[in-house]
Amino acid sequence: MQTVRHALLSPAPGTQRELVSLHYGPEARASGGQKAYIQASLHADELPGMLAAHHLRRRLDALDAAGQITGEIVLVPMANPIGLAQHLLHMHEGRFELTTGENFNRHYPEQTEAVADAVEAQLGADAAANVATLRRALKAAVAASPATTELQSLRRTLLGLSCDADIVLDLHCDAQALLHLYTETPCWPDCEPLARFLGARLTLTAQESGDSPFDEACSQVWWKWARRFAGRFPVPQACLSVTVELRGAADVTHELAEADADRLIDFLRWRGLIAGDRPALPEPQGDARPLAGSMPITAPVAGVLTFVKEVGAEVEAGEVLAQVIDPITAQVTELKSPVDGLLFARDFLRFAYAGMRVAKVAGREATRTGKLLGA
Repeated sequence: MQTVRHALLSPAPGTQRELVSLHYGPEARASGGQKAYIQASLHADELPGMLAAHHLRRRLDALDAAGQITGEIVLVPMANPIGLAQHLLHMHEGRFELTTGENFNRHYPEQTEAVADAVEAQLGADAAANVATLRRALKAAVAASPATTELQSLRRTLLGLSCDADIVLDLHCDAQALLHLYTETPCWPDCEPLARFLGARLTLTAQESGDSPFDEACSQVWWKWARRFAGRFPVPQACLSVTVELRGAADVTHELAEADADRLIDFLRWRGLIAGDRPALPEPQGDARPLAGSMPITAPVAGVLTFVKEVGAEVEAGEVLAQVIDPITAQVTELKSPVDGLLFARDFLRFAYAGMRVAKVAGREATRTGKLLGA
C-alpha cells in the first residue's frame, strides 16, 4: 500500500490542509486492469462511511499483504479535511463550506465538451481504445483545471483521483435512514449487483439530478460522450459511480461498519479486483425508483415534530407520517405522504421550522422536475 498526501491550496498564511489517499494493487491504466475509487465523508459530519473506511482499510491491508489485490483500489478514508475542522458554537458543520456556503458535494467542474473537442480526431471503431483515450484526456483536463480557493483545490484533487476509475463509491449517510443508493440511470445495470451486496432497500436513479454532485461528475461524462458520438464512435458507460447512503448519522457502530466493509470487499471481489472465488450474488433487498419520484415531506408551520411512522414503512398517499405541534396554540398539523411509497429517510431534529424538509418518501413514478437534490 502506498500513502499519498495531496496538499490543498492554503487559505491563509501558516495554514495548510492535505488530503490523504491510500493506493492498493497495480496501477490499472498500466496493467490493463480495473480501478476502484472509494471515499468517505465528503460531508464531513457524516461519519458512518469514515468508520466503514477504517474497517475496509484493515481488510485491504491484509489482502494486500497476501498478494490478493489484482486491481487498483484507491481509498480516501476522509474526503473533506476542510469540513472536518468546521465547528460553530460547538456544532459540527460538515455539509457546507463556511466561507462560500457551498455544499461540498455540488458544483464539480464540467469537462465533457472540452475533452470531446480535444480527442475527437483520435477516436475510432475500437470502444476500448476510445475509453482509454477519453480517460487520459479527462485526467489531464481535471489536473489542468483552475483552482483559486481551497474548496476548488479539494474538488480538483478528488476528481483527479477518481475520474479515470471504473468504479467510484462515495460513502455518505442521511439523518435517519435505510441504507440506500443514488446513481445515474445509465449506471443502474452495473449498480444493481452493488445494491444486492450492500443489501440496499432502495436505489434512486436520475439522468443528471442537477448542480453536478461528485458521483455524477465521474459518471455523466460517459453517457454524454456516447450521445455526442452516437453513430460515429462507440463509447460505453465506462464508470459506475454511486453515492452510498450508509443509513443514519448516528449509525456509527463497529458491527455495522464491519458488515459494510465485508460487503464492499465481496463486491470488489465479484468485480474482479480481488483474487479468490467469485461470491454468489445475494438476493435483492429492494428496488430502483426514479429520484424524480422521491417526494420531500415539508412542514408548513413551525413546532414540535413527532413522527408516527418509522423509517422503512411502506405508506399510502394521504397517510399521516408526522405531526407538528404548536406549543402555544396546541394546534396539531398533520404531515401526510403525497404518494404511495417507501418512507426511507427522515430528519433527526424534533423542532421544525416553516418550510423545513423533514422526511422523504420514494414513490415509483417520476413526478418532480428541475433540480432533484436537496441543499
